[in-house]
Amino acid sequence: MQAVIQIRGLQVQYDEIPVLKGIDLEVSQGEILGYIGPNGAGKTTTVKALIGLLTDFDGEIRVCGIDVREDPLGVKRRIGYVPESAALYEALTPMEHLAFVGWMHGMPLETVATRSRQLLDLVGLADQTGLAMAGFSKGMRQKVLILAALLHDPDVLLLDEPLSGLDANSAVTMKEVFGRLAAAGKTVFYCSHVMEVVERLCHRIAILSDGEVVANGPFEELQSMAQAHTLEHLFTQLTSEGQHEEVAAEVVRVLTADVP
Repeated sequence: MQAVIQIRGLQVQYDEIPVLKGIDLEVSQGEILGYIGPNGAGKTTTVKALIGLLTDFDGEIRVCGIDVREDPLGVKRRIGYVPESAALYEALTPMEHLAFVGWMHGMPLETVATRSRQLLDLVGLADQTGLAMAGFSKGMRQKVLILAALLHDPDVLLLDEPLSGLDANSAVTMKEVFGRLAAAGKTVFYCSHVMEVVERLCHRIAILSDGEVVANGPFEELQSMAQAHTLEHLFTQLTSEGQHEEVAAEVVRVLTADVP
């Protein structure tokens, strides 16, 4: 399959401290890549470079054949991005927010209005279309955030903890949406700490540790290589020193110890 995301030799430093140490990664059309790693491993930095928010890097990044450095706006037109935490325009209603997003993408106003109403209805927000989002729960805001990323029917989805705050039914629906979009030819770059979702949803998994990709392949292949029963087990094998039980026992000891 055609490589839609191409990352070659990606290196990033913050204050001369290496964050990414030469990432080589490709994601094909119709593929869902799970991109996981501990806090501070460099996942968010990778995503920022992919979407053109970070340009001070060594290496090469192409999205849909477009060089991110040379044409960052061209890349933004082709992607939908759900950040881990983002501030919506809370004074706006969902319809107004989506209208603004559609306008930025140059979509016809009638298309934006029709599609927005349909999508909001499908995710259970039909009765809230005219309400300011300041009073919305985290789950309701997350639905609007996801719809804003999908509204212009992008070729590539960059998702950073996209299910955060969603109730169980909404999470199941969105996972089905992402799977069907990939089946329709969209490319999905999926960052998450929820191992069960990554294991079941993603076609391939890249594990990042200390700025380097330490594993890359389908879960079944990685599972066989590391003799791990679950992705969580595999993840801890590759990204930690195996001190979970010792640390947990020590935390409990401190909490239960008599304090003079």
